[in-house]
Amino acid sequence: MNPTIRKFGHPGTLIREYRHWMVLLRPAQATLGALVLASADGAHSLATVPAEGFAELARVCADIEAGLDQAFGFERLNYLALMMVDPDVHFHVLPRHAGAKSFAGVAFTDPGWPGPPRLDHENATDPVIRQALIGHLRRHWPE
Repeated sequence: MNPTIRKFGHPGTLIREYRHWMVLLRPAQATLGALVLASADGAHSLATVPAEGFAELARVCADIEAGLDQAFGFERLNYLALMMVDPDVHFHVLPRHAGAKSFAGVAFTDPGWPGPPRLDHENATDPVIRQALIGHLRRHWPE
């Protein structure tokens, strides 16, 4: 288990584990349904992700897109590979929404829409809402 996966709350934020990747709920919900897609192989650059990891990535991205679409819908989906603070290969996956969305009585906004996502923006959630988001995503995730 690499430090980046732990930093983003594993195992409590885990939505789906694959052989080479883990999909986690992003604790800071910049947009409704924000995720972290993290390499489980300990790679510190895209060039060092194993070939099998890249092959599996197509399925993982298809599952992410189908799961998020079923769970919340979205207008666009951004995958950001920033790796400026956390060195292990990971992507911030941000579903983009043109207007406010509601989940469990909480309004989620995307103030950067239609431009670049605002990672400095965090929709207020608490542990109960985050667990509800995880459960909702798991129920809508492809098998």
